[in-house]
Amino acid sequence: MATVTLKGNPCTLSGSEIKMGDAAPQVTLVNSKGLEDKVVGGASDKTQLIVVVPSLDTEVCAAETRRFNVEAAKVEGVEVIVVSMDLPFAATRFCTTEGIDNLTVTSDFVNKSFANAYGVLIADGPLAGLTARSIFVVNKDGRIAYKEIVPEITDEPNYEAAIKGAKDTGSLGASCCGTCQ
Repeated sequence: MATVTLKGNPCTLSGSEIKMGDAAPQVTLVNSKGLEDKVVGGASDKTQLIVVVPSLDTEVCAAETRRFNVEAAKVEGVEVIVVSMDLPFAATRFCTTEGIDNLTVTSDFVNKSFANAYGVLIADGPLAGLTARSIFVVNKDGRIAYKEIVPEITDEPNYEAAIKGAKDTGSLGASCCGTCQ
């Protein structure tokens, strides 16, 4: 089992660990806009940059979402999807207040299917039941082309590496899993 820390204290992650080059599990989440189903993972007509945060209602998660809204949304051929355990109503309020309109914000609150399928469900500690801060880039063939599980939950991810991973994957086409670079 993988671990991350929260202010230096270890937290165990549960679910299925996925690795670079693995097939990205296809999971249905709740889109905060309109409460419609949103399928993430699997093959798609665009590269998927999946930004996973514990809760939009924290300073670091809000800053991360705002930054990806501006920077990653500029990358052509890439769909940016934020996943959290927030209720869709709270996510909608956040997006409206913060002007988040260049990415899709989803919720995994129903059955934690994303967190379990991608191995980022925090199993213990004060944030048990939330998702660990992480980034996944899924190429058009539905394979994991980039992965970052942020070791300290209160730290921000490596934005530059994530965006580069999405750009490179998009420009390499659908046949590359990202491990050949």
